[in-house]
Amino acid sequence: MNAQALLEQLYDTPESELIAQIKQLRADLGDQVLILGHHYQREEVFAFADITGDSLKLSQKAAETDAPNIIFCGVHFMAETADILTAPHQVVLLPDLAAGCSMADMADDEQVNRCWRELSEVINPDECVTPVTYINSTAALKSFCGEHGGIVCTSGNARKILEWSWAQREKILFFPDQHLGENTAVTMGIPDDQMIIWDPALPMGGNSRDAIEHARLILWKGFCSVHQLFKTEHADTMRRNHDGIEILAHPECSRAVCETADFVGSTEMIIKHVAEAPAGSKFAIATELNLVNRLRLQFPDKPIWFLSPMVCMCSTMFRTDPQHLYAALLSIRDGNITHQIIVPDNQKRLAKLALERMLSLA
Repeated sequence: MNAQALLEQLYDTPESELIAQIKQLRADLGDQVLILGHHYQREEVFAFADITGDSLKLSQKAAETDAPNIIFCGVHFMAETADILTAPHQVVLLPDLAAGCSMADMADDEQVNRCWRELSEVINPDECVTPVTYINSTAALKSFCGEHGGIVCTSGNARKILEWSWAQREKILFFPDQHLGENTAVTMGIPDDQMIIWDPALPMGGNSRDAIEHARLILWKGFCSVHQLFKTEHADTMRRNHDGIEILAHPECSRAVCETADFVGSTEMIIKHVAEAPAGSKFAIATELNLVNRLRLQFPDKPIWFLSPMVCMCSTMFRTDPQHLYAALLSIRDGNITHQIIVPDNQKRLAKLALERMLSLA
C-alpha cells in the first residue's frame, strides 16, 4: 500500500482505534524509536512524545540518546537541526513533509547570498558583518553563518548572541525574523537610527548607502505568521476586562506588543513564568494557541486567556496528526523509512559549526 492510500485508510479509522494502534506500535518498537514533541503540537500528538520542549532542546536531547529512529513532531527546520546534531547512525523522520515554517521560508540561501553581495558594494561584509540566523531557519542559512563566521540564536539566548556577534564585528545581519532581532536590540539600548530593515524584494534591501554604512543591526524583513497577529489593542481589552492580569508575549511578536507586555520571553520562559506564579495569577498570553490551551489544563488554579480574539494556531505544526505519526511508526516497523530528513554533508558541517558556536556560549 502506498503512503497516500495508507493515510486515506487511517483517516477512515475511528480515532479511539487509531490511538490504540499507535500505543501498541509504539510499545512494540520500544527503544528503537524516540518521539520528539514541540510545544506547539496538537494535544493528541503531544501526548505520545517521549521528550517535549522547544526545537533546540529537542534536537540536543535526541543527540544525547542512542535511539536509531527519531520522529520529530514539529516542522521541517527542526528536523534538519536534529539531523545536524545527531549521530550518523540516527535517522530523523518528519511525519508530514508539508509541515514547514512560514518564517523560515521568508529567507532562503539565494536571497541571503544576494544580500551579502549587495552589501559588498558598500562595505566588506566578511570583515565587518556577523551573520546571525534565528534557529527558525533552513540548514542552508545555518551553513551560510558557519561559513561566514556567524552563529545561530534562539529566542531565549538572542541577547547573549548579539553581544557575542558585536564583539566579533561592528555590524550584524540578523535573519529571518525582524521582530526577535529588533525586540532584543531595543532591550540592549540600541537606538532606532542604528537599525535598518532589509527587504529582500528590493535592491539593496530598500536602503541607502549611508544607511547601510551607519547601521549596526541589519534586520531581515521576516516574521512569524502566528505572532504577527497579536495587537496592542488586544492587551488593552484584556486589561480593561480583567483587573490585575499580566500580559505575556513571545519576542517574535511586534515591538509594539512586546513593549506593552508585562513579560517577554521564549516559549520555555513563558511556561516557567506561569508555573512559578502563585495560585490565582491571571495571564493573557501572546503565543501559539495549542501551548496556551495546554497551560490552561496544566494550571487550573491560574486563569489563562489567549491574547487574541482570533484563532492564532500554527497551521503547519497542526499538519502533524495521529495519522501521520502512525504512518511514521509503521514505516520504521516495516523497515521502509519514509519522510527521512537528510541535510547534505557540506551544509551539515558548516551548519553544525554555527550551532556549536552558539552552544559554546551557554
